[in-house]
This record gives sequence, structure tokens and C-alpha cells, in this order.
Amino acid sequence: MTEWSRCRWVWNECVAKSKAVYAHNQAHPEAKQTCGPAQLDRMLTEARAVTPWLAEGSSVAQQQIIRDFGRSRAKALKDIDDRVPQGRRAGMPGYKKKHGTRPTLNYTRRGFRLKDGRLHLAGGIVLTVVWSRNLPAAPTSVRVHQDSVGHWYASFVVPAQVEPLTETGLALGVDWGVKEIATTTSDAHDLPHAEFGKQAQAKLYRYDRMTARRRPAKGQARSKGYQEAQRWRARTYQKIARQRQDAARKWAKKVVGDHDAVAVEDFRPKFLAKTTMARKAADAAIGTAKKSLVEMGHKHARDVRLVRPAHTTVDCGRCGARTKHALPLSERTFTCTTCGAVSPRDKNSAHVMLVRAGLAPSGAEGARPSGAPLQKAA
Repeated sequence: MTEWSRCRWVWNECVAKSKAVYAHNQAHPEAKQTCGPAQLDRMLTEARAVTPWLAEGSSVAQQQIIRDFGRSRAKALKDIDDRVPQGRRAGMPGYKKKHGTRPTLNYTRRGFRLKDGRLHLAGGIVLTVVWSRNLPAAPTSVRVHQDSVGHWYASFVVPAQVEPLTETGLALGVDWGVKEIATTTSDAHDLPHAEFGKQAQAKLYRYDRMTARRRPAKGQARSKGYQEAQRWRARTYQKIARQRQDAARKWAKKVVGDHDAVAVEDFRPKFLAKTTMARKAADAAIGTAKKSLVEMGHKHARDVRLVRPAHTTVDCGRCGARTKHALPLSERTFTCTTCGAVSPRDKNSAHVMLVRAGLAPSGAEGARPSGAPLQKAA
């Protein structure tokens, strides 16, 4: 925690420097100043020379916190230049409070080493790591951070390694939804909505009431009971997130293992947060399932194609004809007036994904990439 205190001090000095430069440029536009990495590195060097407490820490971690600040500031400035709406743009980096931010330390290759299963960080810090799995290659950097529950983690960056799987000659179309998280062209590969958040709702309500009762008055320190209620609440949310991630990864592994190509709806579910389905859509965690499928496809050298989702509910998956009116959400069966095809609405959308991705259908239960030998999905 002492090392994080030093890095937090450096971050806050960068924020103060940035604000001072902005105020100077507003008052004197003819003599503008800059607040780039070079100026901040120079500021850090001068501060370490006159502050023994700061010099006792690792310069690697302190330089990396400056890089993190630079990236956050550059993203915020880019959003302003691109005229991104206020509610969607990244805010300018602010001060990190002692009790309001979770510690995170970044080290590059020269700032850490692994020896006898232990992690040695610059500054004489030695950590005993409980390994979840062996590293496939030598790491290039490591991030040591604390989560909302209070657990510490070390995340290593290693070169990606592709693990090709046996070719199957099959392809799959994936359409996202709320009743079922993923509806595919194969009934065996649909992903049902497990409703992990709904199952834990009673427990969450209880912890919310405990937190509200124990909330300290303004200006008072947080009591142990309040911090304990916060930890219980955070632990429950963490369990829900891990359940969703585990279910998504297992489903993605099955899909990638059984198909050479996958046509995925490039769906961005942010708009669902403004509808009556917001809670159920959030519990579905469509973004987690989509991310897991894309990552698993890249890991195993599968062809994952993101398909534009516009008009997928009104196009026919067999002939490609488009209906003359939008279908209401209550209408769950798609009927094509051109070719007479009748199918469940989401299944039809999954077949549309295959057509738009350039994959030729091979029957009701599967599809194959163009030019591949014709096979049926199991």
C-alpha cells in the first residue's frame, strides 16, 4: 500500500499540472503550454530528487502511472475534438482519493521478475502468487491490482498463442436476444438465459438495506459494519459476474469446437438500458457472451465474422426478401410473403447472419463456409 500511495501522489500531481496548464492556456492563448509525457517525466525526476519518500519507491511504477494518466487525458481530449455527446465522452482524469480508489500498479519487463514461483517487483517487494494456470510464454508486463472485495490479483501480459482445432466443415449463425441470450442456426448450440442476477436478487436487496442503514453521515468515517456490508454486496456481484463469464466461455468453447466459421450479430445492447427490458437485458450479459465468442474464435483460429444487425428481423433467411413493415416484439414468428417460409423470429435472424456473412446454408441445422464440403451439423 505504501507503493500505491506514492503512485497515487504522482497521479494527483499530474492532474494538478494538467489543470494548471489548462488555466494558463485559457488566460494566455498566445503563450500556450503543454502537458505531455515529457513534461510529466521531467516533473517526476525533479520531485524524486527533493522528496526522499518518493525516491524510495520504484520509478517504473511511477512512470507507468504517468503513462496511464496520459492515455486517459488523450482519450478525453479526443472525445472533445470529435464532438462526442457529453454523456458518452470520457471525462478528464480527476484526483484519486485515499479511500475512493482501488490500488493498481503496472510494471514493465525491467520492473519485475519471476523466481521460484514468486513475483519480485522493483523496490524490494516480493509476492507469493497462487497461480491459476502456467504462463505459456515469458511475460512482458504485469499489473497488480485489488478488486472491490479486497482480493489482490496479478495480471500478466504474454504473447498470444494460437491453438488450431480440427476442421469440421460447418458454420453457425448467432443472433442475440433477451429471452435466450443466443439463438443459433443449430438447436444444440442455443444459449439459454440462466438469470443469475435474478437468482441472487433477494440477497442483493438485503445487502442494499444493510448498506443504507449503516451509511455514515456526511463528514464521518465509514464504520466497520458499513464496510462489511459493502464487501458482502461486492462479493455477491462478483459471484454473479463470474457465473455469467463461466457460462459464456463454456458455450463459446462448444461453438468454436464444433464449427469452422461463425457469423455473429455485431449487436451493441446499450439502447436496451432505456427500455422496459433493461434489467433482464443486463442480467443476460450479451456483451460478455459476444466477447467470449470472439476471443475463443481468435484463440483457436476460427473464422468469426461480425455482421451488421440492421434489418435482420425483417429480412428472410431463405430468399432475402424484406417485409414492408417492422415486426412488433410481440410477434415471435416470421412469415415471408415472397417465398412462404415460416420460422421462429430469432431463428430466421440467425440464418440472415449466415447469408450476410457469405456462408452458404446446408440445411436447417447448420451451414458451411463457401467452397467447403457439404456436411450436416450434429
